Amino acid sequence: MKIKRIAILASGSGSNAVKMIEYFKSSETIKTALLLTNNATAGVLEKTSHQIEQFIINNEQADDGVLLTEIMKSYEIDYIILAGYLRKIPELLIESYPHHIINIHPALLPKYGGKGMYGMNVHTAVKENKELESGITIHLVNQNYDEGKILAQFTTPILPEDSPEKIQQKVLKLEHENYSKTIESYILEDTK
Repeated sequence: MKIKRIAILASGSGSNAVKMIEYFKSSETIKTALLLTNNATAGVLEKTSHQIEQFIINNEQADDGVLLTEIMKSYEIDYIILAGYLRKIPELLIESYPHHIINIHPALLPKYGGKGMYGMNVHTAVKENKELESGITIHLVNQNYDEGKILAQFTTPILPEDSPEKIQQKVLKLEHENYSKTIESYILEDTK
């Protein structure tokens, strides 16, 4: 089987990107080939500078589906993985990579999804609604925020005394434990 090349798109500190690079470092089937960010000061750049090819774009370029598709093709990317990437994926890129763009959301979709539902906004909403559990949703990307086919969900209990920050820590732990494994399973199943 040809090695599948993935691009990681990130906008922030990049803890999931770092975990993914580590996870696939010794893989014989999946290679992390590119890190693309729309934030020239993103923490992920420093954390991954010696581990992966990096490409920085601005927000105007992030909206350019032709440009993004050309970048992905030039790096021979097979799958695109979003890891805290805070831009909407242009329709042309989605059309160029049907069922090959994967995102992680820090809540159990369909609840707490959609525009503006990212980061602490999600965890604060979960706390305010006195939810008994939260978790992560790993899903395919389509033209609508957080509405693509769900590949996997993982849950964690929420205690009444948990702050939004504590909920964030619990959810991040689930992300680190499950995102790379789910990506690997999906790609291996998809290429059979």
